Amino acid sequence: MQGAEGAHVTGLDALTYAGDLRRLPAKHPRLSFVRGDIADPEHMAEVVPEHDAVVNFAAESHVDRSIAASDAFVRTNVLGTQVLLEAARRAAVDRFLQVSTDEVYGSIGSGAWDETTPLAPNSPYSASKAGAELLVRAFHRTHGMDVSITRCCNNYGPAQHPEKLIPRFTTTLMRGGKVPLYGDGLHTREWLHVDDHCRAIGLVLMNGSAGRDYNIGGEESTNLDITMRLLGLLGLPESAIEYVADRQGHDRRYSVDDGRIREEFGYAPEVSLEDGLIDTVDWYSENLPFWE
Repeated sequence: MQGAEGAHVTGLDALTYAGDLRRLPAKHPRLSFVRGDIADPEHMAEVVPEHDAVVNFAAESHVDRSIAASDAFVRTNVLGTQVLLEAARRAAVDRFLQVSTDEVYGSIGSGAWDETTPLAPNSPYSASKAGAELLVRAFHRTHGMDVSITRCCNNYGPAQHPEKLIPRFTTTLMRGGKVPLYGDGLHTREWLHVDDHCRAIGLVLMNGSAGRDYNIGGEESTNLDITMRLLGLLGLPESAIEYVADRQGHDRRYSVDDGRIREEFGYAPEVSLEDGLIDTVDWYSENLPFWE
């Protein structure tokens, strides 16, 4: 595979409710965009050939939506991955990187998961991502494809769709509303700025070993702590929190051991949660037309 510097990138997206072309540098000379569905085998057979690598970010990813209706998650996350793998295999693509999630591990009370931990997903979303991982592994073992899998913690940053916790709470508070916090608010996640996640993916794409998985961690924080930070940045009182009934099957805590990617590639996050939240809130404050 050629080096990443100077590479031409083809972005492909179905542009469903969460897709927005404003997130892309549309006029960049090394970027092409194709509207398409990764679960469409005929279209993928046209698009995938002549590419050196495939990075599969595509996913239905909102847990609440997966609880309400799981069919779209199975179609995109499982079937879509299979179709994309098959297209890459037939086109003899050099490298396939599957972008997964720490949620495939389930929930952990203390300590942290490493890459050898068995998958034990608890939501339809995470189950569909785990199913996709098994297909990627199968194509590596059966067909000898050069694949890697990344399992990242919660992402945040500018231009994220407002269904996710940080942009949803930020935009709700900016409109003067109350934010709905599940249960006691002490559900714990790791948070990573999108820029750091993209750097990690680039390192794994270019340097990852075939058949190897890589955890990508961040800073641990409870949902209540995130909410309090947002209230502080916006100068709002704690009374803006509305505690609501907990989500069905809500995992209590996620935590990954990301020693492998740090040791193999010298990777470490560069954006602190404190600085990243400041920049993110500023972005939503300055870009009201994007989310209103």
